[in-house]
Amino acid sequence: MESSKKRKGAKRRHHTASNEKPKAERVNENKEEQNPKASKRRKSQGPVSNSSSSFLDKMKAKLSGGHFRMLNEKLYTCTGEEALEYFNDDPTLFDTYHAGYQEQMSHWPELPVNIIIKWLKDHSPSLVVADFGCGDARLAKSVKNKVFSFDLISNDPSVISCDMANTPLCSSSVDVAVFCLSLMGTNFPSYLNEAHRILKPRGWLLIAEVKSRFDSNTGGADPKKFTKAVCDLGFTSVAKDFSNKMFILFYFKKKEEQISKKKDIDWPELKPCLYKRR
Repeated sequence: MESSKKRKGAKRRHHTASNEKPKAERVNENKEEQNPKASKRRKSQGPVSNSSSSFLDKMKAKLSGGHFRMLNEKLYTCTGEEALEYFNDDPTLFDTYHAGYQEQMSHWPELPVNIIIKWLKDHSPSLVVADFGCGDARLAKSVKNKVFSFDLISNDPSVISCDMANTPLCSSSVDVAVFCLSLMGTNFPSYLNEAHRILKPRGWLLIAEVKSRFDSNTGGADPKKFTKAVCDLGFTSVAKDFSNKMFILFYFKKKEEQISKKKDIDWPELKPCLYKRR
């Protein structure tokens, strides 16, 4: 009988001991009961950290986008010479601009530079090309042709830094001049005049521009008036492509016989392409 009582007592002690928590754990539980807010904060530390990181990323993207829009507006509302001086003062701004530009282009279903690359591949690789406003020199890297790549800042040995109204090339030295979304300065006619100077007779002038800049219903230039002005400069209009919803392509050829005295040209104002906040 006594041994049976002893066994029952041992079982009760064992059961109590197994349910008992360590002293330190009991103390922590008591503290959490006394301060439930602190407990909630500790439990939510992980998700708050991820949320903060996501918020910071969004803020950085917003600031970067705002900086790009400011630089983009600057390029559309100043001369090429002013833009060259501006970026030479702080070349990192050029990187900021092009990072934003690439982000914007990522939303386009088709890029005009790819169409121009295809056009060049369909023609002789012996044609010498001048790429005005080349950016990352994608055109030069994608074709077999000899390509002179021009832009305001050179981050690549193959890119020549200059004002596009004043390139270092000799007159009548290239077969194709390309402006791919690069008629940005208020003095854009001087860029086209420079292209005319360096092109050989019957040389090609290819222009790709944002379609909204040539929508006369929303303040853009009349494409016919623009074409006439380029022809008055000494070119013949060969073709126009309005099929893409994002951009227009113009194909011109330099006339063989040049007028000795050029008349004043009535250039239309090209509407700046200003990006909206996303």
